[in-house]
Amino acid sequence: MAPDMSDAYSKYFGALSDPTRRAIVETLARGGRSVSALAEPHDMALPTFLRHLQVLEKAGLVRTVKKGRVRICTLEVAGIMDMQGWLAWQREIWENRDS
Repeated sequence: MAPDMSDAYSKYFGALSDPTRRAIVETLARGGRSVSALAEPHDMALPTFLRHLQVLEKAGLVRTVKKGRVRICTLEVAGIMDMQGWLAWQREIWENRDS
């Protein structure tokens, strides 16, 4: 049975369509990071980087929590698992289709 094809998938895949945002997700897969640590390897102004984070947050893929003066970002596991379920369903369709 097909998973619910909500607008969330459009947000997930739209957010991940940008290489900077994919790099952020890949970094956060290794653990939470401060915004400044996440931004450091990217050659862009901080406001531009923050817009990328905002897209990921609105898509439900990243969560940011303020701890004192530092903002810590982590992956939102539910969003990642939801995408993984949809991709697994697509893979099953392709593997079981008639050639």
